[in-house]
Amino acid sequence: MDELNIIYKNSEIMVVNKPAGLSVLTEGWEKDAPYLVKMLEDQFSKIWVIHRIDKITSGVIVFALTAESHRALNIQFEKHLVEKKYHALVNGSPKWDEKVTKFPLRVNVGHKHRTMVDNKNGVKSETHFKVLKRAASWSLLEAIPMTGRTHQIRVHAYALGFPLLGDTLYSAPETNLIARPALHAHSLTVTHPVTNERISFIAPYPDDFKKALRLE
Repeated sequence: MDELNIIYKNSEIMVVNKPAGLSVLTEGWEKDAPYLVKMLEDQFSKIWVIHRIDKITSGVIVFALTAESHRALNIQFEKHLVEKKYHALVNGSPKWDEKVTKFPLRVNVGHKHRTMVDNKNGVKSETHFKVLKRAASWSLLEAIPMTGRTHQIRVHAYALGFPLLGDTLYSAPETNLIARPALHAHSLTVTHPVTNERISFIAPYPDDFKKALRLE
């Protein structure tokens, strides 16, 4: 992967549309595999990581380019002042148009490191879902995570009975529509650490997501 999709960059922050299949940070079991932070630092020198999205997930992610911006953005994430919107293609068609889920989640369960709903030992988790489009066998949902648990959107969608297309880890049927769990970090809204302007960044869909959307 030679060229990264930079959505926005100034002296303080950089926003990237991450491709699916690329980790944000190095993975312990695959130390020589390319990862996003190294690729960016090879091109732009030092960057600061604020948040992550899963390797299989495409979409928008913000990095700080100064220590001061890193501190300011970290505070925003810690205080839930950042709005993250994901788009997900799911199996089936919900009877509802909007839904708030609050299933408690326990992460890193079993040898497959799954996340699971656990009403006794799980931690508080909340996702807001909204149906954007319905097709014959799938639906396009907007998902806004109010907490940041591992695989949160994937597991909450599965727990509602609508696993993501391609998400066989969470019991989705095999599909030829897309070769990964169909999750895309569509937009991110933050307050700029220097100008204090509230600003939203949108990551266009990658080709595999667009292709799946066209198939009914």
